[in-house]
Amino acid sequence: MRIIVLGSTGFLGGHTAERLRALPGVRLLAGGRSPAAGVPLDLTTDPEVLAAALRAAAPDVVVNCAGLVTGSAVQLTDVNARGPAVLCEALRAAVPGARLVHLGSAAEYGPTAPGRAVTEDAATRPQGPYGATKLAGTAAVTASGLDAVVLRVFNPVGPGAPSAGLPGRLAGELRRAGETGTVRVGDLSAYRDFVDVRDVARAAVLAATVPGPLPPVLNIGSGRATVVREIAHGLVRAAGFRGTIEETGGGSARSSAVSWQCADIAAARAALGWQPQRSLADSLSGLWQCLPAAPAPAVR
Repeated sequence: MRIIVLGSTGFLGGHTAERLRALPGVRLLAGGRSPAAGVPLDLTTDPEVLAAALRAAAPDVVVNCAGLVTGSAVQLTDVNARGPAVLCEALRAAVPGARLVHLGSAAEYGPTAPGRAVTEDAATRPQGPYGATKLAGTAAVTASGLDAVVLRVFNPVGPGAPSAGLPGRLAGELRRAGETGTVRVGDLSAYRDFVDVRDVARAAVLAATVPGPLPPVLNIGSGRATVVREIAHGLVRAAGFRGTIEETGGGSARSSAVSWQCADIAAARAALGWQPQRSLADSLSGLWQCLPAAPAPAVR
């Protein structure tokens, strides 16, 4: 089984590629713009160029983990919206029978009703360019006519979490602060659904390998809403931090607009036989253990 993973050097893509690589009977092909990529696949190119590369690679499955979380509106649109559309057009031209597994985002939903888990048929009201461009990418995939599924990933956390997200950023700040320093954070009162990146990777592998058609969109989360403050407390425990965390009260506009997110994961359980296995404590411990060591203080 020939499976291409796009974005295999990223947070979600790296864990997905690692899991696929360990499967018997799977030949993993890394696709991307990097010269080191096994298959030269640039989602910002013309569909004809991408189709030629896909035709030569002849994949059975393409798992698209490529995406931007931060950047200008133009950059986000190019990668998150146009990229999936180009990929779908190229797949239809080159390997129309291949399955496409595309990673979406809970940011596509925008505000949801507090106290309720959101299902895949809920209204989508993204609050910024990131969520809007991810939603456009989802629309391109679900309207493509391909054997395709969008895994709408909630808040991934775990080993290798990037500093673009709160868990990775806060872990880095705790490392730099030392055991007894001070770390200042914004408002941590919002609720989010945190899911371990290794559970996300397992869902992507199942979506790539289970037989038969799949629903167009599946929520991938823990099924629980956790106050973001618990991320700080959990990292403090994992780090053995004895310093001070100061919550200043100033938060992002998106946190203010989206105070609650929780995934209903019943559809993923039914379609994939999947459910999360790792606890938030396990995720935060794994994140902390994989952080690079703090730089040694300069000798004067």
